[in-house]
Amino acid sequence: MKTTTRFAIAGLAAALPLAMIACKPIDKETGKPVESTSADAPAAGAEIAGLRGEREQISYIIGNQMGEQLKQIKDEIDVKTLQRAIAETLDDKAIEISDEQAMAVMQSFGERMQAKQMAEMQEKSKANLAEAETFFAQNATKEGVQTTASGLQYRVITEGTGAKPGPNDTVRVHYKGTLLNGETFDSSYDRGEPAQFALNQVVPGWQEGLQLMPVGSKYELWIPAALGYGEMGSGPIGPNQALVFEVELQDIVRN
Repeated sequence: MKTTTRFAIAGLAAALPLAMIACKPIDKETGKPVESTSADAPAAGAEIAGLRGEREQISYIIGNQMGEQLKQIKDEIDVKTLQRAIAETLDDKAIEISDEQAMAVMQSFGERMQAKQMAEMQEKSKANLAEAETFFAQNATKEGVQTTASGLQYRVITEGTGAKPGPNDTVRVHYKGTLLNGETFDSSYDRGEPAQFALNQVVPGWQEGLQLMPVGSKYELWIPAALGYGEMGSGPIGPNQALVFEVELQDIVRN
């Protein structure tokens, strides 16, 4: 294909610079290049089972990483045609495809994939909302759980004796955040140090919950999506997903 057009579709596979591929392995969970030190790196020409010599090793590593990048759209790809395109391009025998043809195909594909992703998000959103509604209804009946007018639920684990923060205060806290299934998505404990932030910079559920807590307290908070990250979610938090936090309010930070 003799064309200089490059296409980028948000959320889909991106073109991979070969130099980066050959030098930096991709973490299969994060999709990001793995940084390694010279002490961690194997000696040049080291044997790899099933791969004879540097040429096979480089070829396999590049192919492996291309595969990782394409996993998001693997059901949309004909692997034999992909292999054919690579082989024919390397041999300068690729089928002629004009910029206009390629752009039309990729634009249609991008629109279809975007619609598919939106439909999947809507389904997840409905499922997460239904799960949360059932959970909050059941959780409200448990001993020690209190529900505020906004729908926030909380339970006092330890009641402190200090002052309560105001809406514009900065606080220092230790916390662990999980989804309803118990999966941890954030934890200051794991990082080994408490977090510090202004209350007016966090989600409404945190703002309300922290203002209920005297310094020295430890509460459990259950935050509905409307008081969290809403219909869009954020990072590991899906659309309309409820959140659970264990929070220790250590101090109100005075300037």
